[in-house]
Amino acid sequence: MSETKKNSSVEQWTSLQAYALAAVCLVVGIAGGWFVRGSQAPGTAGVVQSAAAATAPQANSAGAQPSPEEMRRMADKQAEPLLAKLQTDPRNAGLLANLGNIYYDTQQFPVAIDYYEKSLKLKPKDASVRTDMATAYWYVGNADTAIAEFNKALADEPNKANALFNLGVVQWQGKLDVEAALATWQELLKTNPNYENKDKLVELMAQVKKHAGMKPGTQAKAIAE
Repeated sequence: MSETKKNSSVEQWTSLQAYALAAVCLVVGIAGGWFVRGSQAPGTAGVVQSAAAATAPQANSAGAQPSPEEMRRMADKQAEPLLAKLQTDPRNAGLLANLGNIYYDTQQFPVAIDYYEKSLKLKPKDASVRTDMATAYWYVGNADTAIAEFNKALADEPNKANALFNLGVVQWQGKLDVEAALATWQELLKTNPNYENKDKLVELMAQVKKHAGMKPGTQAKAIAE
């Protein structure tokens, strides 16, 4: 992809194609990907990775990603002890959120949303859980609900860096609203001066500014090398 970009900077792209190119080529790797988790249950990520290695050793040894079915089996396996605890403690918001985290981390986003929603009914002002749920809504293709949930999280925790970062991504990628995304990220930098990914975010903002005022379907040159 980067080689193609270098050799075709004069080619014409629609704005959507240019955005996709930017997403792949510019700042891949910000916090492990575009979106930043709002919450992380202790040990969850390591547990899910261990389950992946145990469940799909042939796929992993070949360098391939587990299939959706394998990911679902991993999640269900990891969820078993938490579901057992939930039987005796059904109103445990943290337990429900942790179940959501397991399914989020294995890309089972509709199931993750269901657990996050149940957790938030018990603890509605948990901005971390709401941020994760908002991001999951984006992954299932619902940008409007994602934005609404990010804004709810920010109403409870206005300076929450992960919510601000993710909201900006959805405003940019989901709504093609460059001005809104830049304003959100400016707020992130203003309220979180020690933001750990500040340099990469500033780089991203500089690239996104090149598309200010563009409308879907209009022509734009590929982003410069």
